[in-house]
Amino acid sequence: MPLVGLLLRLAAQQWGADMDAALQTQGVSGLTPAHANVIPFVPAEGIQIGELARLAKVRKQSMANSVELLSAAGYVTRRPDPADGRASLIFLTDKGRALWPASRVAGARVEQDWATIVGRDNLEQLRHTLMQLLRFDAQH
Repeated sequence: MPLVGLLLRLAAQQWGADMDAALQTQGVSGLTPAHANVIPFVPAEGIQIGELARLAKVRKQSMANSVELLSAAGYVTRRPDPADGRASLIFLTDKGRALWPASRVAGARVEQDWATIVGRDNLEQLRHTLMQLLRFDAQH
């Protein structure tokens, strides 16, 4: 019997491949793991890199690298944090915000495909279980 960790890793890889295919049908291509680690967690009011790293459950240095890649590609921008002169806040650009609708449509399509395979109730139970394991805030 395979360990849960292996199954989670393989499921995440499958999700990524399925999302790439669904996004391509909408004309979106070339996304990387950096997009998934940053864009879903950036609120309209901006966010510091350390908080982004905490939410995405990655190291701060990894998050800083992802933000640099996305900044160079025009998806995010940095601005000084008015509450902390030593820090900056990360904001989505128009290009970054434009990924949201396509990502939501693609995600819904992949979830529907997966629900066809395992059943909607099983998929919802999986979501609930993963949120419990991750102690994930339902706001994200």
